[in-house]
Amino acid sequence: MASIEDIVVQPPHTATWLVHIDRSMWVGGVRGLMLQALHPLAMRGVWQNSDFRRDPFGRLRRTADFVGRVTFGSPDEADEIGRRVRVIHRSLRIDDPDTGRTHRVDDPELLLWVHCAEVSSYLSVARRAGLGLTDRQADRYLAEQRRSATYVGLHAEDVPGSLAEMDAYFAQVRPRLKVTPEAAETVRFLLWPRLPAELRMLNPGKPVYFPFGALCHLSLPRWARRMYGVLPEVPDGTVTAALKAFRLGMNALPEPVHDRAFMPSTRAMLDASRRRLGAAGYDVSRGLKGLTDPRRWPEGVAKAA
Repeated sequence: MASIEDIVVQPPHTATWLVHIDRSMWVGGVRGLMLQALHPLAMRGVWQNSDFRRDPFGRLRRTADFVGRVTFGSPDEADEIGRRVRVIHRSLRIDDPDTGRTHRVDDPELLLWVHCAEVSSYLSVARRAGLGLTDRQADRYLAEQRRSATYVGLHAEDVPGSLAEMDAYFAQVRPRLKVTPEAAETVRFLLWPRLPAELRMLNPGKPVYFPFGALCHLSLPRWARRMYGVLPEVPDGTVTAALKAFRLGMNALPEPVHDRAFMPSTRAMLDASRRRLGAAGYDVSRGLKGLTDPRRWPEGVAKAA
């Protein structure tokens, strides 16, 4: 019989599973985009090489697909999307008007920034929203995410693998961050986005989206919020309460309803993961989210974990 590591990249007993199956990831994902935009070269890479301005939700859904495949997908699925991402990045360049130089999108410094801004956002938002991770589990999460970083071409040993290492990384990189015109416009997009064609029927509800976008912005580190300066400060307790309410409401959605937000290919990947786990003896009657409960694991796996 195949081992659980042959079925999914990050099994249900990992800290990664706990974080990435949590619905607070939607806030963490947008927060991550806002944080990534503060690196001038990384932001220009997105600006010059993507359709982000026309379809900001598309980038978020593609990121969700990548994160899903390197978490809930099979090792083969993770390897395949990693190869595709590396091939795409290898062909792209960034023109820096400040220096006149041309940079590679797959420059390790840029890849590391994008990775750290992303995973630190997932972790910070999930913990603040009420996912009860200890510092030890948070360290485990960041250590496990070193594997995810290898799929985009980074070396695991070069990636922060603990809270202390992540704090040290941000302290080292902060002097190079600034709000460029592209970054400022990106935050405006994320606060008041242009919906893709297939979601245009939701345009009348766009005013309801603004509190979500504001929550993502207000969950940024204080230093990042001050750099942007686009919204008035709100007491930390109010933001934390809003994050907890968002998480509670989103986690109450049935999995099939929640998963409609993903691309069809992502939904198909998640369905395949459920089937593989079910065949391996996991109780998937409550979906992948139900597997945060060890009582739904095969007896031998639960005891070993």
